[in-house]
Amino acid sequence: MIQVILYSGLLLAGMVVSQAADLSGLRGALSTLTMVCLAYIMLEVGLEFTLDKQRLKSYGWDYVVAATAAAFPWILCAAYFMGVFQTDWKEALLIGRFAAPTSAGVLFAMLAAAGLGSTWLFRKAQVLAIFDDLDTVLFMIPLQFLFVGLKPELMIVAVLIVALLAAAYRWLHLLRWPIGKSRLFLYAAGVVFFCYAIERTVHIHLEVLLPAFAFGCLLFNPAHRPNRLPEHAHEHAYLEPETGAAHWLDRGIKASFMFLVGCSLPRISLGVVGVGAAAWHVLALTVLSNLGKCFPALCYRQEASLRHRLALSIAMFPRGEVGAGVLLVAIGYGLKGLPLTLSALSLALNLALTGVVIIAVTKLLANPKDG
Repeated sequence: MIQVILYSGLLLAGMVVSQAADLSGLRGALSTLTMVCLAYIMLEVGLEFTLDKQRLKSYGWDYVVAATAAAFPWILCAAYFMGVFQTDWKEALLIGRFAAPTSAGVLFAMLAAAGLGSTWLFRKAQVLAIFDDLDTVLFMIPLQFLFVGLKPELMIVAVLIVALLAAAYRWLHLLRWPIGKSRLFLYAAGVVFFCYAIERTVHIHLEVLLPAFAFGCLLFNPAHRPNRLPEHAHEHAYLEPETGAAHWLDRGIKASFMFLVGCSLPRISLGVVGVGAAAWHVLALTVLSNLGKCFPALCYRQEASLRHRLALSIAMFPRGEVGAGVLLVAIGYGLKGLPLTLSALSLALNLALTGVVIIAVTKLLANPKDG
């Protein structure tokens, strides 16, 4: 739990820095470093990812659950903006999308730090969070159409995503390249360079999360034996180093990621709105967005108890780099005003509560009684 507290402290420290210091001149470098760390975490996730190709229908249900867990927070927050602030429906739909994605990088790092890397919850959250982010990326395409029109470049994003996922499925864990921590970091840098090259060449933005995950799925993990009991009960099942330089490299990358995610928060200005009124709106948005994440608690009744399903829903609460990216896209389209500010504050509150969320999850899983 010390590691969870450390990661939470780093998140908060990054958030304080984002508001107290002018980071505008460093945004490019900070964004690149954040994406490299995120790619590293997602490479690990892909490297551990297992897929039973004989049970593909079950993954279809997982995608439905993940899609609802992404759609409900989005719809609730967008409706709040339209009903309370009379925000234009297109702007409300785009800004409200900040509430949709669970932060896969933050979630996986924190669950592993809490010793939950070999649990049913981690394996299920692994699938749901990835599908959740995939759904967010795909839904951003029609939303962007509303603001910039029907551009072929946006369709290229969808084609690339499908191609990456198809490759990961077809050649799952067949690429026999080295998978040491330093090599994974180099691969992560390569993935980020690839995404930036795509953006510079064809002028489309491709999030690093899915390419990194797909590349991790391609890599062969010799330690991965699905039928063998996990040897690292307090971390990921197969990948976490126990000692040495690799251990500190791994911890340093994940700690840096937490701090950098906090630094990625947009600058917040309340303008003429009172602090009390803003606090109530932020609280309402946070409650609505997290309430929308609770649908998984109603599912998987044959797989887990109510307590474990509720823990899974709560584990989906953390937000981070993808939600912040949605707000940056909105800013790029010239959107401004109170809804955008309140969205950033709600995102900040969710980030600040990440440690509390993980502790709540561990408490639920530690209770011997089934729900």
